[in-house]
Amino acid sequence: MRGAQAGLPTEAAGAHVLVSKYAVHLPLYRQAQIMSRQGIDLDRSTLADWVGRAAYELRPVFDALIADLKRSTKLFMDETRAPLLDPGSRKTKTGYFWALARDDRPWGGGAPPGVAFTYAPGRGGIHAERILPGFSGILQVDGYAGYNRLIAPERVGPGIQLSRYFSPCKAGQTGKVR
Repeated sequence: MRGAQAGLPTEAAGAHVLVSKYAVHLPLYRQAQIMSRQGIDLDRSTLADWVGRAAYELRPVFDALIADLKRSTKLFMDETRAPLLDPGSRKTKTGYFWALARDDRPWGGGAPPGVAFTYAPGRGGIHAERILPGFSGILQVDGYAGYNRLIAPERVGPGIQLSRYFSPCKAGQTGKVR
């Protein structure tokens, strides 16, 4: 089969490339090699264009999901390392995926569970702050100090309550709960 120089994939082909890249962690150059062995000659740059086009088309869905999550009364947030190839240097640098999640099922909440991932080049609290404009509920996080800037007195915008530690308390018990 002659190689495709340009064009748009079917929804199925686009979905296959996205799932292979992001769920199976199969780089585009390896996908191109696999397709080539099957007689389908697609350049890696064509696959990259398809990924970019899919991201553009899916952006409104992502934005709606983030907006829905930020209307919640409580959210969970965590960050995790994401190695990223640094173009030109052939080395990896460390970025971070930030997860913003809601799951009210354990306490009978009515909102459906949801999670959205964003990428940031660092782990500092500034990145969490950039993700959360418009959210004013309880944010459950781990003990990472980067989240402290979300409750700093000089922070502009509605207050966010951080919930880091839970401990069972008896009715009427007072004192510091950690």
